[in-house]
Amino acid sequence: MAYKAEDVLKDLKNGKFAPIYFLQGDEPFFIDQISDFIEKNALQEHEKGFNQMVMYGKDVAMPAILSNAKRFPMMADRQVVIVKEAQNIPGLGKEEVDNLLIHYIQNPLPSTILVFAHKYKSLDGRKALAKELDKKAVFVKTEKLKEHTLPSWIEGYIRSQGHQIDGPTASFLADSIGNNLEVLANEVGKMIINFTEPTKITKEHIQKYIGINKDYNAFELTKAMGFKDVDKANKIIHYFSQNPKNHPVIPIISVIFGYFSKLSLVHYNKSSGDNELAKLIGAHPYFVKEYRIAAKNYQLGKVIDSFSYIREADLRSKGVDSGSISGSEILRELVFKIMH
Repeated sequence: MAYKAEDVLKDLKNGKFAPIYFLQGDEPFFIDQISDFIEKNALQEHEKGFNQMVMYGKDVAMPAILSNAKRFPMMADRQVVIVKEAQNIPGLGKEEVDNLLIHYIQNPLPSTILVFAHKYKSLDGRKALAKELDKKAVFVKTEKLKEHTLPSWIEGYIRSQGHQIDGPTASFLADSIGNNLEVLANEVGKMIINFTEPTKITKEHIQKYIGINKDYNAFELTKAMGFKDVDKANKIIHYFSQNPKNHPVIPIISVIFGYFSKLSLVHYNKSSGDNELAKLIGAHPYFVKEYRIAAKNYQLGKVIDSFSYIREADLRSKGVDSGSISGSEILRELVFKIMH
C-alpha cells in the first residue's frame, strides 16, 4: 500500500526500518527528508565506512545496484544502499530492468536497507514493478502541496522543530515565499537557529531573520488593493522599486493573480459560511472577512476585467511588447488599472 511521508518519518524516528523504500513523486522535499534521515541515522558513524553506499541513477545500472544490495554487512547488523536521482537509472520502466528489481523485491536481503529516491516523476502504476512495490515495499508517492494547505504545513513543520506559529503568520510566510518546501524549510531554519528556547514566531521574527518586511511585501500589497488603499499600495510599489532584485515583478504579478482568483470564488460562493469559503478559496478562516470586504470593493465584472490587465502585465514583464519600461513601472501601471 502507499505510505504517507510523515508516517514513514515517524516510523524511522522510532527506529523502524524496512528492507526497501521507493520514494517517488513531484515534491522532492519529502523524498529528501526520508532518504537523508536514513543516510544519517540508520547506521552508527563507525559503521558507515564499510556499510553505507550512496549512488546516483545516471551512473549505475540496476544489476550493480542489486549486487550491492545483496552484500552482507561488515561488523554491523545492517547496511544501507541509497540510489539518488533514481529516475535516471538506465532502462528503468522497461520490462527487462523492472523484472530484475521485481525479483529482488520478492526476496530482499533483510540486513539491507535499499532506498530509491525517484524525483519529479512516478512509475506507471499499471505496470508490474509499481504493483509489486505497492505490495511489498515502503512505497511513497509525494505531491506538491496545494496552496490552501501550505499554512497548515508550515504550522506543523515549525511545531516539529520545537516552536510555534499562528495561522495568520503562517499564511503571511506562505504567501511571501510560495510552495517550494525546500526554500521554506531553509528560510525557517535560518530563523529558528537564532532561538535558544521554544518560541512563538511572529512577523517581527520573520522580518528580522528572513528579511521579509512585514509591512511591504506582496501579501500586504494585495491587502491594500483589496481595501482600495491607494496610498498604501503606492508606498509598497515604491519600496519594491528601490530594490527590484529582491522584489522581482513576475512573482508579485502571480500573487495578484492568485488574489483576484480568490475574489472571483468569493463572488460565486457568497452564501457559503466562513469556514466553507476559507476552504474554497484556500485561505485561513481569519482572512475570510478581508476577502468579503474586497469582493464588495470589486464587483465581479471588475474582477474579470482585472484578469486581462494581469495577463497583459505578465506578458510585458516577460519581454512581450514591453519596450524599455521597467518591471516596477509595469507593476505600478497594473495596480493603477485594477484599483481605478
